[in-house]
Amino acid sequence: MSENKEKKESFVSRLLTENPVFGLYLGICSALAITTSVNNAIGMGAAVTVVLVLSNMLVSSIRNITPNDIHIPVYIVIIATLVTIVEMVVHAYTPSLYAALGTFLDLIVVNCIILGRAEAFAAMNPIGPSALDGLSMGISYTLSILAMSFCRQLLGTGCINWVNPFTNAEVFNIRIIPAGYEIPLFSSQVGAFLTFACLAAAVAAYKNHLAEAEKKGEK
Repeated sequence: MSENKEKKESFVSRLLTENPVFGLYLGICSALAITTSVNNAIGMGAAVTVVLVLSNMLVSSIRNITPNDIHIPVYIVIIATLVTIVEMVVHAYTPSLYAALGTFLDLIVVNCIILGRAEAFAAMNPIGPSALDGLSMGISYTLSILAMSFCRQLLGTGCINWVNPFTNAEVFNIRIIPAGYEIPLFSSQVGAFLTFACLAAAVAAYKNHLAEAEKKGEK
């Protein structure tokens, strides 16, 4: 197997088996709070991915000159600076998205996914692999909250819609569940927990299936 093929399989495999939300249970607070619409999920996912990639690259670039006794504060300063820049950009160009995400943009600083990847991977690897690690974790996080948002918005409102965050113009609005058959519970906090539990159970079942298949292959 070629090196490029191995890297590609590793990248795809991690999206499924090392899912930060449903597999590692990281970043759950934002996943539960902002997944009321697809717009929110895409906006938060993009912000987290940008911060993940850039923070991993910066941490990797200074890993050899960062003293061990202060490396955590250094990583937090890097992450906080990046989050502030991202927040300012979102506020300037997509004010409606900024208002919807609220304080959860600030809380990206304490998102365990970002600091965890900086400590566990970027601090011990070159810039290229660190950037790829941040990208894979960011995409995986985005897909996770996008799945939650899709389920909650569909079941809670009966519709799936997309609003351009730059112009606030509605791009499409598709009603899938007939009016009167929605389940408003899924638009509430209880619905967030129910959706998370079901999706996490599905991911756990898939991981168990892979583990059993691997055991059978070893016999």
